[in-house]
Amino acid sequence: MNKGRLEAFSDGVLAIIITIMVLEIKVPHGVTMAALKPLLPVFLSYVLSFIYLGIYWNNHHHMLHSTTKVNGSILWANLHLLFWLSLIPFTTGWMGENAFAPATLALYGVVLLFCSIAYWLLQRMIIQKNGADSLLSHAIGKDLKGKLSPFLYLLGIGLSFWSPWASSVVYVLVAFMWLIPDQRIERTYELKQ
Repeated sequence: MNKGRLEAFSDGVLAIIITIMVLEIKVPHGVTMAALKPLLPVFLSYVLSFIYLGIYWNNHHHMLHSTTKVNGSILWANLHLLFWLSLIPFTTGWMGENAFAPATLALYGVVLLFCSIAYWLLQRMIIQKNGADSLLSHAIGKDLKGKLSPFLYLLGIGLSFWSPWASSVVYVLVAFMWLIPDQRIERTYELKQ
């Protein structure tokens, strides 16, 4: 099965998700800079979610670049990931509209947690199909960031009810942890050539 359609479909869905998210930012009716002030939480939640979607797009691109074979299980695992990513605009909007209220932060963290689990499952399916000796398997290695992220999301979810500020910091830290593009696949690919 050709991976090109999987890549094109995934890119299209991610582009739509980002478009939906930005359309949720409502234009203020005032003409002064003060009219923008109420939109600050909405804008901050958008920036954080845009960064997360960019991270997923970048890593998804690298992961599929290292893939030579796909099957039905990989297609379903990819749809599972896209499902959770498609919930980001809703949680982003709810969180921004309610100025990072505890319940909104908790749900945001739950969606991020399930995005990370879905990404891990997709990664496992690709390795299973392409073999333990595949480029992706070698590139992933111990995957410390991948193993640490779900625990940090759980911490952020728990903190959301105690300290929304601390919960937000955890989500930002995870994003920064992943913001630097993962070079493992590129390095492994260059070594194999």
